[in-house]
Amino acid sequence: MDAIGVDIGGTKIAAGVVDEAGTVLSQVRLDTDPDNPGAIEAAVISAVAQLRRTHTVGAVGVAAAGFVSPRRDAVLFAPNIAWRDHPLRDRLAAGIDLPIVVENDANAAGWAEFRFGRARAVEDMVMLTVGTGLGGALVLNGRLLRGAHGAAGEIGHMQVVPGGHYCGCGHEGCWEMYGSGRALTRSARAAAVAYPDRAGALLELAGDRKIQGPHVTAAAQAGDPLAIELFAQLGFWLGVGIADLAAAVDPEMAVVGGGVAAAGELLLEPIRASFARHLSARGYRGELTIELAELENEAGIVGAADLARH
Repeated sequence: MDAIGVDIGGTKIAAGVVDEAGTVLSQVRLDTDPDNPGAIEAAVISAVAQLRRTHTVGAVGVAAAGFVSPRRDAVLFAPNIAWRDHPLRDRLAAGIDLPIVVENDANAAGWAEFRFGRARAVEDMVMLTVGTGLGGALVLNGRLLRGAHGAAGEIGHMQVVPGGHYCGCGHEGCWEMYGSGRALTRSARAAAVAYPDRAGALLELAGDRKIQGPHVTAAAQAGDPLAIELFAQLGFWLGVGIADLAAAVDPEMAVVGGGVAAAGELLLEPIRASFARHLSARGYRGELTIELAELENEAGIVGAADLARH
């Protein structure tokens, strides 16, 4: 059966009808206010209603950033939306007369890559969503790992530098603070202050604004040495963490997605090099491959719909 997947972001939602092959047949996008949970729910209900006018569907999957309950019906905590122990499924059920499943957004994206994307030929994989933060998903023996409390896969909040940079989760030294778009931007701005004679390309791209991640990507793609070094630094930390994940769960593939992954090999090359340096017992064990995600912005929609269908 076809199903609807809804990907809830901080300022917008995207919803689409997805068939059993993982193809998005139709899609709508609506702006939302992260400080108004009621408006977000109304937007989801409206988007589902719009899609059902032209498609017959059997279930709705909703992908949201944050900790999702083991029953996949509530968001226990969301970093960017005013949800705390929020019964999202029940709220949506008031306007949607279909089975509804709530899922963590990184889990949904990882499941999409496992089922229909880059990792469709493997049984064990880890997904890294490298955006503003660092999200993740683990699929082991063909099953999405959710954990005893529904919070598995929060790999960005593994501590890699005790006493390191403060993280929005309330702790210090989280992997996210070294392996994310936020980390890339922080390093770029610091480098522009420390080495203004080397930061000309970045400063020119930023103009009268602060340097942002896309400026670093554009400069690196144009061959700017400083921007390339910044990606090498980001890739170093991502490779370190992937080596730790390999030691813990031994996946066959690590799939790297998210907005920062648009840099392609500029990011993958230093990740692979760092992973090779930090993998324990290298040469005496099988090694995972590190690949770019395929489904890009549709991954959350596709994964949420497929998880609802199953």
